[in-house]
Amino acid sequence: MPYPEELKRLIKVVESTRAERVERKKRNEEVPFLSLDERKTMLDNHPDFKDEGRRELQVGPSQGYRIAHEMADLLEARSRVNPEDIDISKVDYETDVLIIGGGGAGTSAALLAQEQGAKVIIATKLRHGDANTMMAEGGIQAATKGHKDSPYFHYLDVMGGGHFVNIPELVETLVNEAPDVIKWLEGLGCNFSKMPDGTLYTIHGGGTSRKRMHYAADITGAEMMRTVRDESRNRSADINVIEFSPAVELILNEHGHCAGAVLFNMETEEYTIVKAKSVVMATGGSGRLHIQGFMTTNHYGATADGIVMGYRAGVKVCFLHTVQYHPTGIVFPEQAEGILITEKFRGSGANLVNIEGNQFVNEREPRDVEAAAIIQECVGKGKGVPTPTGKRGIWLDSPMIDMLSGEGTVEREFPGKHILYERFGIDIAKEPMLIFPTLHYQNGGLEFVKTGETAVPGLFVAGEVGGGTHGENRLMGNSLLDIMVYGRIAGKSAAVYAKDKANGSKMSLDHVVKYNKEIKDAGFEDDRVAPMLLPDYTDPRIREKQLTSHYIGTMR
Repeated sequence: MPYPEELKRLIKVVESTRAERVERKKRNEEVPFLSLDERKTMLDNHPDFKDEGRRELQVGPSQGYRIAHEMADLLEARSRVNPEDIDISKVDYETDVLIIGGGGAGTSAALLAQEQGAKVIIATKLRHGDANTMMAEGGIQAATKGHKDSPYFHYLDVMGGGHFVNIPELVETLVNEAPDVIKWLEGLGCNFSKMPDGTLYTIHGGGTSRKRMHYAADITGAEMMRTVRDESRNRSADINVIEFSPAVELILNEHGHCAGAVLFNMETEEYTIVKAKSVVMATGGSGRLHIQGFMTTNHYGATADGIVMGYRAGVKVCFLHTVQYHPTGIVFPEQAEGILITEKFRGSGANLVNIEGNQFVNEREPRDVEAAAIIQECVGKGKGVPTPTGKRGIWLDSPMIDMLSGEGTVEREFPGKHILYERFGIDIAKEPMLIFPTLHYQNGGLEFVKTGETAVPGLFVAGEVGGGTHGENRLMGNSLLDIMVYGRIAGKSAAVYAKDKANGSKMSLDHVVKYNKEIKDAGFEDDRVAPMLLPDYTDPRIREKQLTSHYIGTMR
């Protein structure tokens, strides 16, 4: 639906201050960045700093660690399967490398594993490519220019954005591998946006000291996913993709090494056994947990399954005490609620302005600070813009971009969002967008080292399911980089392990039996199961009357 008359009236206020703000932008007169002390104070408004939103884990290898209730509910739930009901000696598939997850991390892992001579199976919950990779818009960071930038500056930006608690070795690997990732993707046919002479466009992102954000219009993740997915399908002789079949438990062998997984067919509800010499966990994030009730940018299957399985197998979790709320998610029209509005809009010159039409924060603050400032403006100061249903948002003044860079820039550089809003009768080249922070990224995850290895031999981690690279806050453009860097590394490492190190023949789910007992001994209710698989959005009042229904994935 188009903006109603009340919002159109408030847009007039934005328009009344726009010309002056554009002139300031042209003179490079920005709202000053907050000092470190001011940032610390601002973060008091961030959901991560609400202590009542977390609790200590009572079971598992990270017992005592405080994380969000929604995540703890998953880790403190019994297994979806009863190990006694499954005969894991009846193997349905056998492979060198099993990759759990068919997004950017899993698919790039498959390509590198195949190049090492491994036979690969990708088991994915939905369709191949239905992942947060597809939802990523703004770009991928890499110091490729050879002047004014280097992995050194990239490293400092990543560490600073993560509050200097990131695991240094993971960050070092991330930034040093970045230029090769861009070259590799281009070689596979990825169409990054380029100047007429073939030079890759680069822009700033929040928290970056140099322009190193490469992009493909505003559909960067979709273009990258198209590239690696097509390449993997071209190698179908060695890479087998099993769709709509998420893993629900890892299988270990007599030495405690990872030896495969139990899959669940979403259509037939059959369980199948995959025996593998090594496993790559690449299941992505957890936005569909809606931590602290926030809307999310994440795809439908982002329910933290990999963390549940890895944790049960004995891998610790880290940095899960923070999650990332992207500063700009759609809050109106509500049919598109939660959808990401890429940071590239702000990098291209669009101001964030309140109900009074005033800019109140520098648009290139780190994401956690930016989100906290928006929440403070709406909740603390009461200067948010009311939606027809009583929610609050802030204007992202996209028409500024055409005024700064020429008419047609918004439609050319942001085709995905221009088309989306056009469906609702809104022209974002002429009218601003109404936004509010939206649950976006899982900063933490399973512990792993720079080779992709975990504490469980034979189990490797790639992408958002792993923790440590981004510390307590991720900068724009480093998620698409993360999935490619560590996807490639994990795939290669898993293939080498499968060839040279894998041993053991007796498969077991004893670790699941042990974990279920821990859950019972801790006194947790028996009606919670995990992995969740899919969120349940059924109205509770309706669910109470559906006496014979069951919900695949419900935490009820």
